[in-house]
This record gives sequence, C-alpha cells and structure tokens, in this order.
Amino acid sequence: MTKFSFELQTEDGNARRGVISTPRGQIRTPAFMPVGTAATVKAVYPEQVRQAGADILLGNTYHLMLRPGADRVERLGGLHEFMRWDKPILTDSGGFQVMSLSNLRKLTEEGVAFQSHIDGSRHMLTPERAIEIQCQLGSDIQMQLDECIALPAEHGDVARAMELSLRWADRSKQAFEARANPGQALFGIVQGGTYPDLRQHSAEALVALDLPGYSVGGLAVGEGHEAMLAALETTLPHLPRQKPRYLMGVGTPADLIEAVARGIDMFDCVMPTRSGRHGQAFTWSGRVNLKNARHAENKRPLDELSACPAARDYSRAYIHHLIRSGEYLGAMLLSWSNTWFYQELMQAMRDAIEAGEFEAFRRTWRDKLNQAEPIGG
Repeated sequence: MTKFSFELQTEDGNARRGVISTPRGQIRTPAFMPVGTAATVKAVYPEQVRQAGADILLGNTYHLMLRPGADRVERLGGLHEFMRWDKPILTDSGGFQVMSLSNLRKLTEEGVAFQSHIDGSRHMLTPERAIEIQCQLGSDIQMQLDECIALPAEHGDVARAMELSLRWADRSKQAFEARANPGQALFGIVQGGTYPDLRQHSAEALVALDLPGYSVGGLAVGEGHEAMLAALETTLPHLPRQKPRYLMGVGTPADLIEAVARGIDMFDCVMPTRSGRHGQAFTWSGRVNLKNARHAENKRPLDELSACPAARDYSRAYIHHLIRSGEYLGAMLLSWSNTWFYQELMQAMRDAIEAGEFEAFRRTWRDKLNQAEPIGG
C-alpha cells in the first residue's frame, strides 16, 4: 500500500510545486480542493469535478455526522463509495461549523457540547470523537479538532484558544494513531489569529508533534486580505519545508495566487460553487455577474479561453436567462464552470512554478482575475 508522502519537486521563490502521494492517488500541488460539504460538491456531478482536474475534494465532518450519520456512511462502505469518488478526500474536524452554526454550545477542556442546527439534537465533539468520525468516513487526510474564533479578537482570547487547540492536537494524534488505517494522514492546525508571537508558538509546538502535514487555520474569518497575508508570512517560516502546508477556507483567485507566492500548497473554499449559485462566474477576463441585464442578448460564451463545456459552449444570454428565471441549470452551469476555472488556475500556477516564471504570472493575473468584467466586455 502506498504510504502518505510529500515530494517537493520545484521551488520558484517561495512558491512550491510538489506531489502528495496517498493510497487513493496523487495530489498535484498547489492544489485546490472543491468543497463537498454533505458528500456532494453543490450542483456539480462527481464526474464533472473529476473532469475539471481536481485530485482531491473536501468533506465536512460536522454536516456528515449529523446527516446521514458517520455510522451509516461506514455501513455503506465509507465516504468514497457513498459519493462515488475514488480519489483522495480530506475531511475537516467539524470544529469550525460547531462554533459558527450550532445554537447552544458549551466549550470545555474535554470538547464542545452543541445542539444540531438541523433538529436541535445534542452532541459532544471531542478530539477523540472527531477522529473516530473521520475514520468511519474513511477520509485520506484528517484534521485535528481546534477552536477557531472570529477576528478581530484580543490577544488573551486568541492565546487561550490557541493553547486549547494545541492540547487537542496532542489528543487528536493519540486517537489517530490508535485508530487510523495505513496510508491515512493527520494534519495539525496552526492558530494564533493575527498575532505573530502566537502563530510562531503554535507552529513550533505542532511541528514538535511531527505530523504528516500542517494547516494554517483561523484566517478568512474577518481579518482582511492584507492581515491574512501577514499571518502567513509570520507562520510559514516555522513550518517544515518538506511537508505540505494547507490554508483553510481560502479563497478568491487573488488570495490563492498570493498565498502560493508565500509557500502554501493546498486550499479549499466554497466560493466557486457558492458564487455560481448566485450568478457569478470566474473567468480569465475577471468576474462576470450573469444577473446583469447587459448579458441578455450577448451571444458570446462565458469564457473563450476555457476548455470547460459550460464556459465554452453556452452563451451568456442563455445563462443570464437561466439565472434570472431561477432555473437550476443556471446554477449548475456556473458552478461547473467555476469549479473548472479554479482547477485551470492551479494548473497554470503549477506550470509557472515549473518554468521559473511564477512572479511574472503573479503580476499578470493577480489583479485581473479579481476585477469585475469591464463594461462592454
């Protein structure tokens, strides 16, 4: 059986190209993981996610433990078989959703007790329980339970949450080693908000646990783009060069480009499909709002530069009609197109790193991809 490993192949400045190997296949980095919250990437078929070029997707422990339940998924053969996805899956720990979605919750050293946002049922999520659920799901990369607090926050509050997360990381590792199958991997999560001393302390303490990979968490929660980048610059020098680095919950094309420039290898975000459901497309010409009336008679495809059938073969006028009419197909086409675009963006960055031209790529595309499409475009 293939063991979990990371091969760093090329570096261009701080940008890195590599390959993560797992028993279920390789993950080319930098990698973007489409978010399959409830065992589905919303409005996109698994075959379309695969065709777009995704090597891995993300499942959500919180949502899956509540519905359909980890026991049921396990009885049905695990998450891969359940959702017909034979490539790697990363699952988060559920901690972020517990903090942001659950109604009545109580945080203690043991874990967090909470009420389901679905039916009000009561649950207890501990570091050990989070690992147990992820093992039942059968995910290839698992995350420790952590406490993620909204920013901005006082130094003392961030420090308390960071220290708790470190104690939970140690418990998560022990639970993982007792239960996980060969080839599965556990990632730690660096916390510390926007405070350099806390980020450094968290990173160094997690590195001492000698985990297969490390995530940067607690960002994209209200601190702003520049503060996020500053936190990365503080954190990444303290993480091992030869292990993958994952920035959780990020983000826009500009976020991805700037984070890769600082040494991040993996990303996830709901933005491609969420934007698609709301009529927004990401293209090589910038962001396009298909709700706008100016698209009503535009026969151009969404993106002439894309190989995605949704972006290449359907007119803007037709997609505009679907979105304005509330037809499901509109959200499906834009979600497919956005999922594909994000994978094209990652491939373009991998190619630029390989060619030693990442800085030129960054200067050319960073701002263009985030701007709204020019009037008349």
